[in-house]
Amino acid sequence: MRQTEVWNGETIIAPASARAPVPFFPMTRAEMERLGWDACDVILVTGDAYIDHPSFGMALLARFLEAHGYRVGILSQPDWHSAEPFKALGRPRLYFGITAGNMDSMVNRYTSERRIRSDDAYTPGGVAGKRPDRAVIVYAQRVREAFPGVPVVLGGIEASLRRLAHYDYWSEKVRRSVLLDAKADLLLYGNAERALLALTRRLDAGEPIGSIRDLRGTVFAVPPGWKPQADWREIDASEIEAPGCPMPPPDPYAQRPVSLPVEPQGNAEEMSERDEAQGARSAATETYRVDRRGSEHRATQRFARAANYSAFPQEPVGAKRDRSREVVRLPSFESVRDDPLHYAHASRVMHLESNPGNARALVQRHGEGPGAREVWVNPPPLPLSTAEMDFIYGLPYARRPHPSYGQAHIPAWEMIKFSVSIMRGCFGGCTFCSITEHEGRIIQSRSEDSILREIEAIRDRTPGFAGHVTDLGGPTANMYRMRCKDPAIERHCRRLSCVYPGICPNLDTDHAPLVRLYRRARQVPGVKRITIGSGVRYDLAVRSPEYVRELVTHHVSGRLKIAPEHTEPGPLSKMMKPGVEAFEQFRALFERFSREAGKNQQLIPYFIAAHPGTTDEDMVALALWLKKNGFRPDQVQTFLPTPMALATAMYHSGRNPLRPLARGETVAVVREGRRRRLHKALLRWHDPANWPIIREALLKMGRRDLIGNRPDQLVPWQDAPAGKVKEERARRRVRGGKDA
Repeated sequence: MRQTEVWNGETIIAPASARAPVPFFPMTRAEMERLGWDACDVILVTGDAYIDHPSFGMALLARFLEAHGYRVGILSQPDWHSAEPFKALGRPRLYFGITAGNMDSMVNRYTSERRIRSDDAYTPGGVAGKRPDRAVIVYAQRVREAFPGVPVVLGGIEASLRRLAHYDYWSEKVRRSVLLDAKADLLLYGNAERALLALTRRLDAGEPIGSIRDLRGTVFAVPPGWKPQADWREIDASEIEAPGCPMPPPDPYAQRPVSLPVEPQGNAEEMSERDEAQGARSAATETYRVDRRGSEHRATQRFARAANYSAFPQEPVGAKRDRSREVVRLPSFESVRDDPLHYAHASRVMHLESNPGNARALVQRHGEGPGAREVWVNPPPLPLSTAEMDFIYGLPYARRPHPSYGQAHIPAWEMIKFSVSIMRGCFGGCTFCSITEHEGRIIQSRSEDSILREIEAIRDRTPGFAGHVTDLGGPTANMYRMRCKDPAIERHCRRLSCVYPGICPNLDTDHAPLVRLYRRARQVPGVKRITIGSGVRYDLAVRSPEYVRELVTHHVSGRLKIAPEHTEPGPLSKMMKPGVEAFEQFRALFERFSREAGKNQQLIPYFIAAHPGTTDEDMVALALWLKKNGFRPDQVQTFLPTPMALATAMYHSGRNPLRPLARGETVAVVREGRRRRLHKALLRWHDPANWPIIREALLKMGRRDLIGNRPDQLVPWQDAPAGKVKEERARRRVRGGKDA
């Protein structure tokens, strides 16, 4: 029997299953019969091709349930136009589990300009159109038609980011929780292995799904006024922080929204704390007001905050509050739908309640009158231990696509088949990214031995392996084994980023475990080369020149992607990204160690156009910086508002939820198609096709001085010949450049 980890009485690491693992999980009734199954215990429906590899969520969860003795079937990319394809495996004994796949179906199908994409990396042949829009809703509806009464459980990135009322960029409106639109029984979000196992066991024991209300990381609908027990305390979100004032009427003479200076802001509690701790960068004892209505406690504040930064109030260590029996009431769906300020307020409060160490349950009312329902969100899952991570990633994956696909090319599989995920989570807190909202900000790392065993499995079992491991990474390449130095501080912290506006002194930024892993991995027999494909967090990397030397000398394939995202303080402050100075420090180390290794290598920086907080002047400054530094981006990205992200709340509301909303800080938002195209064009200032729109904008801005042929000017007065434009476009196609 393996070592076990117990959580809430549930064992996640199972003994070796009495049933031998199947080569592949069945996708047809004929495959079930060959396995000798009369029925599946659980059927998982996914919008992706079925690839039996731990990078694909359905395969990971199927193997996980199999290890605990359950028979799992998979319906991969079923035709959603009728209920018949959903009957292929019959009625499951316990429940249907539904996901859109590894990507949100709307992001998968549409560009940031809402144009339909011509391909789908998760489909055999890269063919587009094999999954519906808002796939979890459609799949759930078809399952209900096929088998009325069978429990339906939602999961994956699409469901996770839509667990509450959310702004939908594609319809330009606030939609209800996806749980209600899908008419599902339960929604699992985040790292859901523990909740999934507990749910499966309790359903297997005969417990109705409608009574399972105590699992972390779950969302369910209840009648108004429902509470788990009578002694639970409800707290209105406005008690945590005032929602702020209504949006002032627009100035008809203003050319663009004006952002107020980014300065330390806060409510009365926050400013009181900041006055005591002004300039402190080490542990301090502060007075922390626990209850806004008068009750105060003195608590040791054992975390250090960057000077003047108190955007997210901290949970006091040692405060005597039973948060496990508190629920925070968010503004109702109707309220956030009708008032963007209330939407921003709900977003800010929800993010305040995101640390699993101190998060409270959330509740949000949907509807009025007799048909009203309340969406209840239990606190996030606790982080997985290293032993749990090793168990999950060490299961007997076939490590290849289902045989029914034959020799079909599946782009997503080709990209990751020789790579290894070494960790989950990200503490960067970038406002445009949804990793933290889904996987959490606490890093969950595998052991070195587990990772080396997977490299050996790639070597021995993955067809086509020639000795090149293409990635050892995860959401970020270099956060492996980094966590808060003190578990008590980690449990009580309510900041959303450990590295903004500066790296927290309580964060362990030691790169030594990662350097040791790289060195051990290179010694695995049969491994000729290991490159790092995940993005490097450069503000962390510069703290360890030894890591940068190791990376540059041994693990760069000639080009290393890195994401400064912008150069100007305005947009960077809304992204919660470090200043360009950190990028310059990393670039200096990169170039130095490349020279020392005798290698000609390049940094490939990525930038975002039209992010909230970005003005036309900011984009012009970025374009000039790109030209001065010799960067000619081929792949450019225009900001895409995804559900639940803080930047999406900025986009929808025009307010800054990183600061108390009562301060009324507005955010410049780029909505119009032409300005979005201009911002994207400025990233590709060197493309002759973009010169006309850039030149027109410069003239309107009164920047004629930037038009001409001097090195310090951005674009020439004359358009390029048509032949040169075609040549540039052909060059981009050859190099694989495209707009996201």
